[in-house]
Amino acid sequence: MHKRYFAYLLLCADGSYYAGYTTDLTRRVAVHNAGKGTKYTKSRLPVTLVYFEEFDGEHDAKSREWHLKRLTHREKEALAEKRSPAKESSC
Repeated sequence: MHKRYFAYLLLCADGSYYAGYTTDLTRRVAVHNAGKGTKYTKSRLPVTLVYFEEFDGEHDAKSREWHLKRLTHREKEALAEKRSPAKESSC
């Protein structure tokens, strides 16, 4: 069984966005919300998963994360509105 990788966007309580990548979306969001994720999200709880993409390889997921981090706030917001996790298959 091959590993799945995800690039994702979180909406933080202060209205900002955080981009990351992981192999387990459910666990990673829970870790962020437990205050054990990153310094950035720790002070902006709770966070909500608003967007994700699935990849076959770690390199592709990291590359997409890099691009997501460089989007403007409005571009991230548009992605979140266009493809919310509720519209995607479960992880």
